Amino acid sequence: MDQEYLTVTQLTRYVKRKFDYDPYLERVFVKGEISNFNPKRRNSHQYFSIKDQGAKLSAVLFYNEQKKLTVDLEEGMSVLAVGRLSVYEKTGSYQLYIDHIEPEGLGQLYAAYEQTKKKLAEEGWFDSDRKKQLKRFPKKIGIITSQSGAVIRDIQTTIERRFPIVELYLFPTVVQGEKAADSIVKSIQKADQEYDLDTLIVGRGGGSFEDLFPFNEEKVALAIALAQTPIISSVGHETDTTLADLAADVRAATPTAAAELAVPVLTDEVGRIDLNRQRVMQAMTTTIRREKERVSRLEQSYIFRQPRRLYDGYSQNLDQLKEQLVRRMDEQLKEDKYHVHLLNQQLKSFNPSAQVKQASLNVDQLTKQLMTATKQHVKNEQNDVNALIQSLDHLSPLKILSRGYSITQSEKGIVKSVDQVKENERIDITVADGFIQATVEATIKKEIE
Repeated sequence: MDQEYLTVTQLTRYVKRKFDYDPYLERVFVKGEISNFNPKRRNSHQYFSIKDQGAKLSAVLFYNEQKKLTVDLEEGMSVLAVGRLSVYEKTGSYQLYIDHIEPEGLGQLYAAYEQTKKKLAEEGWFDSDRKKQLKRFPKKIGIITSQSGAVIRDIQTTIERRFPIVELYLFPTVVQGEKAADSIVKSIQKADQEYDLDTLIVGRGGGSFEDLFPFNEEKVALAIALAQTPIISSVGHETDTTLADLAADVRAATPTAAAELAVPVLTDEVGRIDLNRQRVMQAMTTTIRREKERVSRLEQSYIFRQPRRLYDGYSQNLDQLKEQLVRRMDEQLKEDKYHVHLLNQQLKSFNPSAQVKQASLNVDQLTKQLMTATKQHVKNEQNDVNALIQSLDHLSPLKILSRGYSITQSEKGIVKSVDQVKENERIDITVADGFIQATVEATIKKEIE
């Protein structure tokens, strides 16, 4: 009979197993209000409840997950929680083991923050090569923050303590609420364009993510990135990182840190200047002493005591060079005389008079040969011409006429056929010793076989 009963542990484990293996309970999304929250346990696990008007749910937030939070949880805060449901065996209660939790209403702000951050990063507005160097010794510093509050007092106190000779310009700005973003942009543009400032500090005190959100708007980040004046951003606490911090040239964790980054410590710089002055004086004194010793050594040098000794070596070198020059000229003159002698010998061996005489004889002989050949050539040519003249003479029409032939002509030209003349037509007949005029009485055409 006892076997039908389960122990509390067995039943609790069974119920826990049901919870752990239910796929619908592995990841649940719960909305509600925080209850029984203990702010003193921020450095350990948190145990509290999430409730609404109809029910209450136990919740556990382990320390590792709590460290990832960007906002502090508070009693009565409306939250959105993501986690898994399970049973805690010792108390037999089921509870929500939270993986992520954020204040209700901040989800859209976080999404907008991440979207704007990604866009500006892709466009290069956060790149390190866009960052401007801060001036080491600024003369004018502008402060963009609320006119009242601890931020301006912390910055003024720190700068006056460290570097009191700098001029401070306050640009009263709304740093929280709907109008904050436009006010911040307006102040940045005014300070950057209308004032000749060396450095700008944009800052405000800590606050919730919602309070700091104006510094996460795109227009504020772009106004900071586009400014020509180097900007130090000090928004929120050290754990808060806004888009204004990413766009700024330098980011400071606190307003005091921003002031320390903006100016050096005047007393330290004066001390450094005095130390450098002493070092320069020592270096100059040492240099002057060394140069005096060098001058003294030079004055004792033989060059100044016996300056003529400077030229002894040069005079000796000049004498040696002169002797070498004379010797070389004599050698060259002897070589030239010998060369002329050789040329004279060659000229005598090739006496041009004999060559000219022989050439004259050759010319006379060739002239005679040329005259003989020319006369023979002319005679041959004359014989050829006479033969041609005789041949032409045999072919001359006059010679033919002298043998009894004649030439008959009509008005139309030389008559070669009986068809060229008519009866009673006058014709001219050319014979060897004159012309005969006649009239055609009749034409008889010869039959050609």
